[in-house]
Amino acid sequence: MEIKRFGVSIEENLLEALDRFVRGHRFPNRSQAIRYLIRNNLIEKKWKENKDVAGCIVLVYDHHKRELLNKSIDIQHEYQNLVLSVQHVHLDHHNCLETIALFGKAKKLKELADKLIGLKGIKHGRLVTSGT
Repeated sequence: MEIKRFGVSIEENLLEALDRFVRGHRFPNRSQAIRYLIRNNLIEKKWKENKDVAGCIVLVYDHHKRELLNKSIDIQHEYQNLVLSVQHVHLDHHNCLETIALFGKAKKLKELADKLIGLKGIKHGRLVTSGT
């Protein structure tokens, strides 16, 4: 991919904020930070417009909670066309962490995440949004 250069006029306080952002995220330079911000904005737009996007649901739960796993699996089967993979790890004797990689229409990914996160026994859940 060819890189194009262009000039930008920006207020001093906004440039200072950009430089803080560059340092805070450890970008090698301003250009990399600006590319990140543009891509991030485009991905957010895809989510708002219900485009095909990628995401990951992260769940922490007590695996001793009766019927939680069966309910979770049943819900995932309802959305099997969105689920790419599931990883399950044991954090300790009671707690498990599950990550569910997804791809599909943004509204459907959110719908699936809300159903899973809302299950009784889920201690913490989050939909991590991304794009393509």
